[in-house]
Amino acid sequence: MRLTPKKTSKIKNLIINHIKDNLKPYIIVSMVLLIGIVLGVFFVNNLGEESKQEVQEYLTSFTNSIKEGASIHNGQLLQKSIGNNLAFTILMWFVGSTVIGIPIVFGIIVFRGFCLGYTISSSIAVWGMGKGILFFITTMLLQNLIFIPCMLALAVSGIKLYKSIMKDKRKENIKFEIFRHTMFSFMILILLMISSVIETYISTNLAVIYITNCI
Repeated sequence: MRLTPKKTSKIKNLIINHIKDNLKPYIIVSMVLLIGIVLGVFFVNNLGEESKQEVQEYLTSFTNSIKEGASIHNGQLLQKSIGNNLAFTILMWFVGSTVIGIPIVFGIIVFRGFCLGYTISSSIAVWGMGKGILFFITTMLLQNLIFIPCMLALAVSGIKLYKSIMKDKRKENIKFEIFRHTMFSFMILILLMISSVIETYISTNLAVIYITNCI
């Protein structure tokens, strides 16, 4: 289905209005993500020499295998990425659908932020600022431009569900809010499938080109 300028504008307005209506939750979950990133960077910067050496050996081994022409099976990578994103969406949907699950949602965001900060900081520690950032850009940036907003949107949907149930505990309202949260999660899952395709067929090729020619 082709998106006309009118449809594109409508989708854009829906996204903008959604963010405006949920600005405070988006700010909160963004700050939680930022805390996770900072923790990841702090963790790498305070590693002992032995641990830093292990990180360097792992990244060096990975890049050397690429340089030596290690075969990359796109089909398997795509299957794994889709499986991971499917499991992630189901987890976020489930914990977001429970009243006691919101702290878990925050914990997941902190963990993903930690992993992101850890990866960026490790790359910079091994290859320096320039090459480390370029390594992150080629291997992880594109899919994360979709994944991170989707993750924050799922978290906000769960928070919105929680607030609505706390405000109105009628069975009809609970059913409606869970249905809304489910449909929203399904739409996010579609975007994450697109992220998997980008990760497999674009980021992987960019990473191979960069590693082969620049590291």
